[in-house]
Amino acid sequence: MSKAVTEMLREVPLFSSLSEKHLVAVAKTAKETNFPAGSPIVREGDRSKVGFFLVLDGQVEVRKGEKVLSRLGAGQFFGEMAVLDGQPRSADVVAATPTRCLVLASWDIKALIKTHPELAHEIIAELARRLRQTSMALSE
Repeated sequence: MSKAVTEMLREVPLFSSLSEKHLVAVAKTAKETNFPAGSPIVREGDRSKVGFFLVLDGQVEVRKGEKVLSRLGAGQFFGEMAVLDGQPRSADVVAATPTRCLVLASWDIKALIKTHPELAHEIIAELARRLRQTSMALSE
């Protein structure tokens, strides 16, 4: 895993409180995956054990049916809800452009939360922000 990936992890609020050693461990645990433009990354209703995606470069769209709820780019992430509650995916996520993601399995994220409880606070804050954003998008 490249130093650039570790640096990007440091810029993500979710991981910013981790030590260099733990950032390297996260980067080594994760897998880089490329998605061509237009390809689905996760599908609504899916119960995949791959839980967390960090966009390294490119752009994805979070969709509910045909409606685009949000666009996420480099440094942003998705999939944290499925990690926390084990429920099916709540929306489709599609690569809007060629996209490279860092992918972590749900058990990796859960282990990180146990080791670094402050991550739970960051995830909750992000979920609240996204809930507000989604509510606004659906009411438009």
